Amino acid sequence: VQLQASGGGLVQAGGSLRLSCTTSGITFTNYDMGWFRQSPGKEREFVSHIMSSGSGSGTYYGDSVKGRFTISRDNTKRTIYLQMNSLKPEDTAIYHCVARRHMAFGYFTSDRYSYWGQGTQVTVSS
Repeated sequence: VQLQASGGGLVQAGGSLRLSCTTSGITFTNYDMGWFRQSPGKEREFVSHIMSSGSGSGTYYGDSVKGRFTISRDNTKRTIYLQMNSLKPEDTAIYHCVARRHMAFGYFTSDRYSYWGQGTQVTVSS
Protein backbone atom coordinates (compact mmCIF):
# COMPACT_ATOMS: atom_id res chain seq x y z
CA VAL A 1 0.00 0.00 0.00
CA GLN A 2 1.27 3.44 -0.89
CA LEU A 3 -0.11 6.87 -0.14
CA GLN A 4 1.72 9.59 -2.04
CA ALA A 5 1.02 13.13 -0.84
CA SER A 6 1.98 16.21 -2.81
CA GLY A 7 1.12 19.88 -3.19
CA GLY A 8 2.72 21.36 -0.12
CA GLY A 9 4.86 24.46 -0.22
CA LEU A 10 5.42 27.97 1.05
CA VAL A 11 2.53 30.43 0.92
CA GLN A 12 1.71 33.77 2.51
CA ALA A 13 -1.02 34.10 5.11
CA GLY A 14 -4.39 34.37 3.42
CA GLY A 15 -3.28 32.29 0.47
CA SER A 16 -4.36 28.87 -0.75
CA LEU A 17 -2.87 25.48 -1.47
CA ARG A 18 -4.30 22.20 -2.70
CA LEU A 19 -2.87 18.96 -1.40
CA SER A 20 -3.27 15.67 -3.25
CA CYS A 21 -2.88 12.09 -2.09
CA THR A 22 -2.72 9.33 -4.67
CA THR A 23 -3.14 5.74 -3.51
CA SER A 24 -2.15 2.28 -4.68
CA GLY A 25 -2.62 -1.18 -3.23
CA ILE A 26 -6.09 -0.60 -1.76
CA THR A 27 -9.63 -0.90 -3.05
CA PHE A 28 -10.01 2.85 -2.97
CA THR A 29 -13.80 3.03 -2.97
CA ASN A 30 -13.95 0.89 0.19
CA TYR A 31 -11.63 3.10 2.16
CA ASP A 32 -12.15 6.10 4.37
CA MET A 33 -9.44 8.68 3.76
CA GLY A 34 -8.19 11.65 5.70
CA TRP A 35 -5.51 14.13 6.67
CA PHE A 36 -3.62 14.69 9.90
CA ARG A 37 -0.95 17.28 10.54
CA GLN A 38 1.92 17.68 12.92
CA SER A 39 4.30 20.51 13.65
CA PRO A 40 7.35 20.55 15.95
CA GLY A 41 6.45 20.60 19.61
CA LYS A 42 2.76 19.99 18.98
CA GLU A 43 0.59 16.91 19.12
CA ARG A 44 -0.65 15.29 15.95
CA GLU A 45 -3.90 17.00 14.94
CA PHE A 46 -6.90 15.72 13.02
CA VAL A 47 -7.57 17.86 9.96
CA SER A 48 -10.20 16.20 7.80
CA HIS A 49 -11.88 12.91 6.89
CA ILE A 50 -13.93 11.66 3.98
CA MET A 51 -15.89 8.44 4.20
CA SER A 52 -15.72 5.67 1.64
CA SER A 53 -17.76 6.08 -1.50
CA GLY A 54 -20.04 3.24 -0.50
CA SER A 55 -20.90 5.11 2.68
CA GLY A 56 -21.78 8.33 0.93
CA SER A 57 -18.44 10.16 1.09
CA GLY A 58 -19.48 12.19 4.11
CA THR A 59 -16.91 14.71 5.31
CA TYR A 60 -15.65 15.88 8.71
CA TYR A 61 -13.27 18.63 9.76
CA GLY A 62 -11.25 19.64 12.75
CA ASP A 63 -12.50 22.80 14.46
CA SER A 64 -9.40 24.78 13.54
CA VAL A 65 -9.91 24.28 9.78
CA LYS A 66 -13.68 24.15 9.50
CA GLY A 67 -14.95 26.62 6.91
CA ARG A 68 -11.51 27.08 5.35
CA PHE A 69 -10.52 23.58 4.16
CA THR A 70 -12.43 21.23 1.87
CA ILE A 71 -11.73 17.53 1.38
CA SER A 72 -12.82 15.64 -1.71
CA ARG A 73 -12.14 12.38 -3.51
CA ASP A 74 -11.86 11.29 -7.13
CA ASN A 75 -12.44 7.55 -7.36
CA THR A 76 -11.33 7.35 -11.00
CA LYS A 77 -7.92 8.73 -9.99
CA ARG A 78 -7.74 6.95 -6.61
CA THR A 79 -6.90 10.35 -5.17
CA ILE A 80 -8.10 12.65 -2.42
CA TYR A 81 -7.63 16.39 -2.26
CA LEU A 82 -7.47 18.98 0.47
CA GLN A 83 -8.25 22.49 -0.71
CA MET A 84 -6.86 24.89 1.88
CA ASN A 85 -8.00 28.51 1.76
CA SER A 86 -7.41 31.50 4.03
CA LEU A 87 -4.25 29.88 5.32
CA LYS A 88 -2.80 31.05 8.64
CA PRO A 89 0.70 30.72 10.08
CA GLU A 90 -0.67 28.21 12.58
CA ASP A 91 -1.53 25.90 9.66
CA THR A 92 2.21 25.35 9.19
CA ALA A 93 2.87 21.61 9.60
CA ILE A 94 3.63 18.37 7.83
CA TYR A 95 0.36 17.06 6.41
CA HIS A 96 -0.07 13.29 6.29
CA CYS A 97 -2.57 11.42 4.17
CA VAL A 98 -4.20 8.43 5.93
CA ALA A 99 -6.43 5.53 4.95
CA ARG A 100 -8.49 2.78 6.58
CA ARG A 101 -11.21 0.37 5.58
CA HIS A 102 -14.53 2.00 6.27
CA MET A 103 -15.76 2.15 9.83
CA ALA A 104 -18.48 4.32 11.28
CA PHE A 105 -16.56 5.83 14.20
CA GLY A 106 -13.21 7.17 15.35
CA TYR A 107 -12.41 9.27 12.32
CA PHE A 108 -10.59 11.86 14.43
CA THR A 109 -8.29 9.35 16.14
CA SER A 110 -4.98 8.75 14.44
CA ASP A 111 -4.56 5.16 15.62
CA ARG A 112 -7.79 4.18 13.82
CA TYR A 113 -6.02 4.47 10.47
CA SER A 114 -4.08 1.57 9.01
CA TYR A 115 -2.00 3.39 6.42
CA TRP A 116 -0.03 6.64 6.48
CA GLY A 117 1.71 8.57 3.73
CA GLN A 118 5.10 10.21 4.12
CA GLY A 119 3.71 13.71 4.46
CA THR A 120 4.06 17.00 2.65
CA GLN A 121 5.29 20.21 4.25
CA VAL A 122 3.04 23.26 4.33
CA THR A 123 4.58 26.53 5.49
CA VAL A 124 2.50 29.68 5.89
CA SER A 125 4.40 32.93 6.37
CA SER A 126 2.94 35.90 8.19
